[in-house]
Amino acid sequence: MKHAVKVTIVDEELTVRSELDPEYTRQVASHVDAAIRRVLASGQIVESHKAAILAALAITDELFQAKRQQQDLAARLKQMAGDLARLLPPQKRQSLAL
Repeated sequence: MKHAVKVTIVDEELTVRSELDPEYTRQVASHVDAAIRRVLASGQIVESHKAAILAALAITDELFQAKRQQQDLAARLKQMAGDLARLLPPQKRQSLAL
């Protein structure tokens, strides 16, 4: 079921239609609003569409860094699981492989 959620981003009211939880949609919109406002507050950009593009780049950078950290953590956990498996008796290691 789609929800229609009114959000405000940089003083512009928008209606977002989404199957996501309305509160989550508001949080996402708030994050976008804050990112654009940070760009605008830097004083270098006046045009809102350019500020939105720079904010999108900043948010995408956050996403890519989070994905990289998640991949690094998954690799470390896999390595640790392998290290721990080598400490188990051989019969237990075989049951883990199944």
